[in-house]
Amino acid sequence: MALFSVYRTNDRRCGDGMEKTMWEDKEVKFDLPLNKLKMRPGEKVLDKLDSIEDTKGNDGDIGRLIVTNLRIIWHSLSTPHFNLSIGYNCVVTVTTRMVNSKLRGTTEALHILTKSNNVRFEFIFTNLILGNARHITSIMGVFKAYTSSRMYRELKLRGAIIYNKQLKLLPLEQVVTTVNGVWNLSSDQGNLGTFVITNVRLVWFADMNENFNISLPYLQIAKTQYQEESSMFADDTQEIVESSDEMSNVFLTYFADENHEDREPVYNQELGLAIEALKPGTTLQNLWEVIPSS
Repeated sequence: MALFSVYRTNDRRCGDGMEKTMWEDKEVKFDLPLNKLKMRPGEKVLDKLDSIEDTKGNDGDIGRLIVTNLRIIWHSLSTPHFNLSIGYNCVVTVTTRMVNSKLRGTTEALHILTKSNNVRFEFIFTNLILGNARHITSIMGVFKAYTSSRMYRELKLRGAIIYNKQLKLLPLEQVVTTVNGVWNLSSDQGNLGTFVITNVRLVWFADMNENFNISLPYLQIAKTQYQEESSMFADDTQEIVESSDEMSNVFLTYFADENHEDREPVYNQELGLAIEALKPGTTLQNLWEVIPSS
């Protein structure tokens, strides 16, 4: 029997006890130390715009807007420790509205409504270059891409991801292997199902109800374990070794196949076990039949 365990990143801690989870797209933060504004592994700058005013909180202050694949960063050019980090996962809406800016007067600006830790925040960014709305189109486009790609990043339970026992693949997703007969032991009785491993995520679904499923992207995984019940196997092996001398003579007396030769064990997919290789012409079904079918 084999056990396969998965630990999500929320449970992971590094050696010094501090969490190493990815927070950049999941939180709204103010006035961060400058090192927290640096790109984390996997984070990429998609656009960078100067002459952007934080009209809501720093009206009249010229700043820089940095658009990454995880968040929106704004910082004052004159005082960089005045800064914002807005994770896309906190964004509720992205719209435009007419505002009154100290530096631009009445103009169209980008309005972002967010929710973080059950607290709502709104942000207004104004482009100080006349006729330039690049900050609006850039952020709207990236946010749309982020929301449409959640399945690549987020844990999903009981989703519409399986149709007719087949996984609905995401763009650029490829199935690496499919394993049948995998038990999900999250409940007392357990459920037998199918395990699908792709280049993006791990997927399991129940054989009797394909809507009972889980989609777990690798970004959510901190550690996996594959454990065998080796102690039980070791105990059985020891008992066989200790009793083999006593059994040998009796075994040979009743042994019907005088020409028997030990054959190397092979994996049998039907049983999910390693068994001694069958003789030529012998099938697994024959071994279970009291009266051979042929």
